[in-house]
Amino acid sequence: MRAAAAKAMREELARWRADPVRFIEQVMINPETGKSFELFQAERDFFAHAWRLDDDGRLVYPEQCFSGPKKTGKSAIGGMHLITTTLLFGGRFAEGYALANDLEQAQGRVFQSARRIVEASPLLCRIAEITQSRITFPQTGAMIQAIGSDYASAAGANPVISSFDELWAYTSERSHRLWDEMVPSPVRKVSCRLVTTYAGFSAEGTSESTLLESLYKRGLQQPQIAPNLYAGDGLLMAWHHEPVAPWQTPAWLAEMRRSLRPNQYLRMIENQFVTTESSFIDLAWWDACTDLGAHPLITDRNILVWVGVDASVKRDSTAIVVVTWDRNINKVRLICHRIFQPTKDNPLDFEATVENTLIELHARFRVRQVFYDPFQMQATAQRLLKRGIPMMEFTQTPNNLTDASQNLYELIKGRNIIVYPDDEIRRAVRQTVGTEMPRGWKISKDKQRYKIDVVVAMAMAALGAVQQGIANAPLIVPRAAIIRGMMPSAQALAHRFGGY
Repeated sequence: MRAAAAKAMREELARWRADPVRFIEQVMINPETGKSFELFQAERDFFAHAWRLDDDGRLVYPEQCFSGPKKTGKSAIGGMHLITTTLLFGGRFAEGYALANDLEQAQGRVFQSARRIVEASPLLCRIAEITQSRITFPQTGAMIQAIGSDYASAAGANPVISSFDELWAYTSERSHRLWDEMVPSPVRKVSCRLVTTYAGFSAEGTSESTLLESLYKRGLQQPQIAPNLYAGDGLLMAWHHEPVAPWQTPAWLAEMRRSLRPNQYLRMIENQFVTTESSFIDLAWWDACTDLGAHPLITDRNILVWVGVDASVKRDSTAIVVVTWDRNINKVRLICHRIFQPTKDNPLDFEATVENTLIELHARFRVRQVFYDPFQMQATAQRLLKRGIPMMEFTQTPNNLTDASQNLYELIKGRNIIVYPDDEIRRAVRQTVGTEMPRGWKISKDKQRYKIDVVVAMAMAALGAVQQGIANAPLIVPRAAIIRGMMPSAQALAHRFGGY
């Protein structure tokens, strides 16, 4: 009885093998709709060539890549490809693998898509056994398994298909080794690596997205056989820069343009490789935050302010920026700023400029905190602490700069900061670029001659205003300063520099 069932299944699979696109559309059920899949044209074009065999029965394109804008349905494409290749073309004891940067991601994207398709499709569900990280088909011994970026555990695999999700993020040595381990097997006539992804970061001069970019460049060298579809030299590559799925509507595109950073929109929606740096903000956002009737404020002892200082002794400018948290409208407001430009022959005199300016600001406003980088200002800070000015170290580490930069980016984009017109600040904003970090943007400059210190100082001050202004947090006093007697007690300072 079991032998007869196995024979019937093999015959059924052989029938579907002649038309794998029809197998997808008639056997597989879309788990989101409960109905058969309706492939859009870009999918049909890709699948029409994905399982092409030569006269010897070997796969013509052992390297395959489908790339399109975010929300094209790439995980579903990967799931459909995994099932079809493993079940129809893999033969007995076929091995299909869903791979990602970690096991959770591997289980949560392409493998999860394949599992849900099998669970939703009556014919497939009837012949499969499903666990959290594996789908097996006992009658043929075939299996589909999720694997994270552990190249050691992948050693010795003999895959009919290895599906790599979001190859742009494979930047570590471990992930490169995993890619190498899962090379198409010469033992099997049908064996391929499938990549489903959107674009990454340009690899020129960096270690970013090298695997994907080299695959992309190789694909563009092949003949184009359909719109945005390239084939040759053992590679089949679909690379779409425009929406191809019916649900990617103009309204959705407009929302993505509003929501995403410019660089990320180019990469994720237009599917273009970008550098890790781009303009920090759209200058129109800054102009939208500018109150043409506002002006720098000279003095007001009723206003609680936060001060950022980005200091330099030579070459770079030194900037002091003062902001407040306007609780009436829940926005940061620029109060005033100063910029000092030292030269090689005429370095900055901190005592005559920076220290005196901070002392004056302390007399004119209720200064909550002065954020500074101790690299240039340690001695200055010690002298100011003795005068009762609440100095707060803000070492310009990547983490600190990312926190401050991302906060300023969100304030400007959301129009939650109000600034007065100033050509010098606007020019600095225009010359500021953002470097993409794992936790957000980090401010940097495009050219060494650009002076963006006022933007850095603003970011430092604005972070303090948001964190303490919103939460109405108590004043943070350097404990060492109190112990050494350089400042009044914490209670006295809280009273003197307390909130509104």
